[in-house]
Amino acid sequence: MLSPRLHHFLDERHAPYTALTHHRTITAQQTAHAAHVGDRNFAKTLMLKVDGSLAMMVMPAAYRANLTRLSRALGGAVVELAEENEFKDAFPDCEVGAMPPFGNLYGIPVYVDARLTGEAEIAFNAGSHTDAVRMPYAEFERLVQPELLYLAHVM
Repeated sequence: MLSPRLHHFLDERHAPYTALTHHRTITAQQTAHAAHVGDRNFAKTLMLKVDGSLAMMVMPAAYRANLTRLSRALGGAVVELAEENEFKDAFPDCEVGAMPPFGNLYGIPVYVDARLTGEAEIAFNAGSHTDAVRMPYAEFERLVQPELLYLAHVM
């Protein structure tokens, strides 16, 4: 089942999307495979702390985060991966690790690796380890209004 907050948000804004159900997965690459979406089209969400505050980094599943690059892009901010216990309560309607890349719904800034902008469609976790959403990238960007940066490198 989609996160109720995400489902309501998308429907309220008449956003074009397709809900995808798949077998239980944990990693973004497993989810991309299970949902029949390529690694470059599946947007994985990483939770970070930027100068001690939660932030969301979204990038293709085929890429690895470059926290040094993000720190530089943010003017030298201290950037580190957040531990699950530091962010699990921020997403009360989601399974831990399956939150959608809609930080704006949870009061969390979103940084997107600009490589996703070249994709016609993206897919992403939708609040559980068995549900995903596929939608046009342009619609995702319109709804989330993330900051676009080059943040990652190929694994």
